[in-house]
Amino acid sequence: MRIEPVRACGVAALLALAGCTVGPDYARPEVTVPEHYRFGDIADRAATDTLWWQGFGDPVLDGLIKEALANNRDIDAAAGRVEQFYGALQSSRSALFPQVGAEAGGSRTLTSKKVVGVPSPNPYTTYSADAFASWEIDLFGKIRRLNEAARAELLASEEARLGVILAVVAGVVQGYIGLREADQELVVSQRTLASRSDSLDLFEKRYRGGVISELELNQARSEYANALKSVPDSEQRIAQQEDALSVLIGRNPGPIERGRGIDALSAPAVPAGLPSDLLERRPDIRQAEQELIAANARIGAAKALYYPSISLTGLFGVASTSLSDLWTGPAKTWAYAGQLTMPIFTGGSIAGQVQASEGARRAAQANYRKAIQSAFQDTEDALVGVRKSAQSLDAQKMEVQALGTTARMARLRYEGGYTSYLEVLDAERSLFAGEILLAQTQAATLNEHVALYRALGGGWVGLADQGTPQPGVQVGSTPSVFP
Repeated sequence: MRIEPVRACGVAALLALAGCTVGPDYARPEVTVPEHYRFGDIADRAATDTLWWQGFGDPVLDGLIKEALANNRDIDAAAGRVEQFYGALQSSRSALFPQVGAEAGGSRTLTSKKVVGVPSPNPYTTYSADAFASWEIDLFGKIRRLNEAARAELLASEEARLGVILAVVAGVVQGYIGLREADQELVVSQRTLASRSDSLDLFEKRYRGGVISELELNQARSEYANALKSVPDSEQRIAQQEDALSVLIGRNPGPIERGRGIDALSAPAVPAGLPSDLLERRPDIRQAEQELIAANARIGAAKALYYPSISLTGLFGVASTSLSDLWTGPAKTWAYAGQLTMPIFTGGSIAGQVQASEGARRAAQANYRKAIQSAFQDTEDALVGVRKSAQSLDAQKMEVQALGTTARMARLRYEGGYTSYLEVLDAERSLFAGEILLAQTQAATLNEHVALYRALGGGWVGLADQGTPQPGVQVGSTPSVFP
């Protein structure tokens, strides 16, 4: 069994609250940080400190986010968890101070008359009133390490709350973009359905007049049915998207008001900054570090169990068989005691606790490093997504324009008798699919900007937090009682 040496302390320090502490002091692990982003040549760090969603230029979206910040249930629950950990810290911190209490009581007793020295009168009544105190002197820092861990867990819960805010804002924006995408797909489906309905009416007249064959008529009916099916599909998706967005902003499922269309939403500026900024700007990274601090502190709390524990207790009060004599001098009672305990053989219990706490620190450290690497991945993915999705959007717009021209020319050729209706059907199918894909590409491009702001974190989370239900405690004002 290896016992870590205690750092040198003076005799006076042995009796002071701020005594020695065993176990490792926290030091931030070294991590490898890229010097620059692969696709981050456009940089505007200040953009991450603004209400970036206003860059979409849609007041309706701004209102939905404001409502979500005020009413989202996950944000409210996260605030409750902060209060929970604050209470745990206060409970942990209280162990550093003497515990004082008082008690009063009375009893009625009958003593056997067959016993020598029977009191008189018998039965008799006893009254007592006492004040008592107990104090465990934290010589080796066990309580302070536990307090350190509790404080880190409180700060981790606050970072988790900010992470929820980040996720809710991003979720509302993405949900709104998805809704406007579905709206656009419905517009395309309805427009295509109207066009094919007109074509089917015309073909039925021509078929009755013997101008076209039954094959061409059935082809027109098939395309009409295909467009007809796409309309309820889009309407179902819209309703489900509205329900999901309603719950996200804190409402019961229901309709959502609309602002700008998908093709009228402007993308906010592209922020970047240096990769090292993520260590300070991402709530999940800061949360992971606080969890590592807590796990590190618990090692010291476990190792402190190897060392002596000193407890002081005291009692002062009065006791009498007569209530009228209770407050006289002879009724006074007092007692005080000191107790030193030290483990000699525990069957591996303390060693197991130390090993468990060291394993927890190793896991927390791995989670911290993984959180950093995941943050870099998120940012790199979003940066390349912003760039490449913009290129895809330009190409898709070009394709839809070309498909529209092809469809018009194919119909003219058919009307002129230069081609079969199959060519028209093929061109219109391609145009319909292209227009649907254009709406999806527009949404994907906007969502990449959302993903980038979510990946970078930044001061905007604090600005958004101003509109949320706050915890009933001030985390930053919690007093520190450990070195």
